[in-house]
Amino acid sequence: MEQRFTYQQLFNFTERIFLAIGCTAHDATIAAESLLSADLRGVDSHGVARLSGYVRLWEAKRVNANPTLKIIHETPSTAVVDGDAGLGLVVAPFAMQVAIDKAKNVGTGWVSVQHSNHFGIAGKHAMMALPHDMIGIAMTNASALVAPTFAKQKMLGTNPIAVAIPAGKQAPFVADFATTTAANGKLEILQRKNKPVPQGWVQNKDGAASNNAHALKEGGALLPLGGNREGSSHKGYMLGSIVDIFSGVLSGANFGPWVPPFPAYIPMPENMPGQGIGHFFGAMRIDAFRTADAFKKDMDQWIAAFKNATPIDVNEPVIIPGEPEVIFENDRMINGIPLLPAVVTDLQQLGENLGVIF
Repeated sequence: MEQRFTYQQLFNFTERIFLAIGCTAHDATIAAESLLSADLRGVDSHGVARLSGYVRLWEAKRVNANPTLKIIHETPSTAVVDGDAGLGLVVAPFAMQVAIDKAKNVGTGWVSVQHSNHFGIAGKHAMMALPHDMIGIAMTNASALVAPTFAKQKMLGTNPIAVAIPAGKQAPFVADFATTTAANGKLEILQRKNKPVPQGWVQNKDGAASNNAHALKEGGALLPLGGNREGSSHKGYMLGSIVDIFSGVLSGANFGPWVPPFPAYIPMPENMPGQGIGHFFGAMRIDAFRTADAFKKDMDQWIAAFKNATPIDVNEPVIIPGEPEVIFENDRMINGIPLLPAVVTDLQQLGENLGVIF
C-alpha cells in the first residue's frame, strides 16, 4: 500500500541528505527542488525514488558534491559549461540560467554542458524560461540502454527532450518525453511491482520482442520510440541520436555507448572519449519574434482549440502537453506525494546510513 508524504516532508529530508554528502546549502536546496519537481508532476520514476542512486554515485566518487561550475567557451548567444562532475540536478539549472541570461541580451541563448551527471526531469529545467516570457528547451544524453532500430547492442540512452512554451490565461505547454517507447524509470517501477512490461518497450538479448521487466539485466535493451520498424522506431532512433549529438558530441561530453551509467555498481565504459554526461539547453525570447502578449494570446487560442477537439471517447478528452502534470502538482501539494513501500524502505535505510531521520 502506498504512503503519502507532504512535499515539505520530502523536501526537508532530501535537502538534508544532500547536505550530508557535502553539498553547500545553496546546492542542496537547488538539488532538492529539482528532484522533488518530478514527484510533484507525477513522474515518480525520477523523483525521490532515485535519491539513493545519487548518493551511491557520490560514494563511488563519481559525483562531486561541491563542484566549481564554469563557462569554458562562449559567444554572445552560446556557451559550453563544465559541470565539474557535479550533480546534474545542480549543473542543469546553472546552465539553463546562462541560456536565459544570454537570451535576455541577444534574443536567444544556447548552452551545451559537459562533465555532468543525471539531471532529473528535463521539463523542470525547460520551465525555468517561462517566467521570462521565453521558450525553454532542455535535453540530455544518458547511459546506453537503447538498441537502435535493427540492432541488438545498446547504443543510446533514453535521451529526453523537453520544450516549455508560455501561454496567457491557459497553463503553459510543456512537452517532456523520452525518445524511447518508455523511460527506464517506468521499467523500474514495474520491476518493483513485479509486473510485465507492455509490448514494444523492450527486446531480449537476441533482439526479439519481450514483456520481461528485467530484460535489460538479462542482456536485452529498451526500444526507441515506436517500438519496432512497423511502428516507426527509426524515428525514435533519430530523435535519440539528435539528443546524443547535441548533448554529447557538441559539448565534449561522452556520447553513445560511452555515457556513464546511473547505477553506481555498473562499471564505467572503457576508452571514454569525453567528460561525463552531456546536456543541451536553449532559451528564446518571445519578443525576439513578436510581442509576448500577442504570442500568448494566440497560444491561449491554440490550446483552447486543441482541448475542444472532438474526442473519440467523451470520457477521455483531448489533453495538452503538460496538463496532466499540472493536475498532479495541484493534487499532490494538497494531498501529499504517494511513495511505494519499497521506496519508503529505501529512504529509511538511506537516512539511517547518513544520520538523517526520515
